[in-house]
Amino acid sequence: MSIAILPPEGGFAGPVKRSVTIAGHQTSISLEPGFWTALEAASARRALPLSALVAAIDAVRIGEDDPPNLASAIRSWLLVEVKAHD
Repeated sequence: MSIAILPPEGGFAGPVKRSVTIAGHQTSISLEPGFWTALEAASARRALPLSALVAAIDAVRIGEDDPPNLASAIRSWLLVEVKAHD
């Protein structure tokens, strides 16, 4: 049995690295373009700068027993966020 799958609009894309300032220092985060778009939309909905939203996600991530890397935490958070706004 074959399942038909279509690529995402614009095709598949690898991660894009961007610098974000968190707590006064710059860090690089690599996310796929779709995740950057979703993160920008989430920050706009909250009327927060992107860096403030990333810092908030980072603070929650650090509080976990076995924290994932920041990019993974952002992706995980965004999956829940996008579901909540569907």
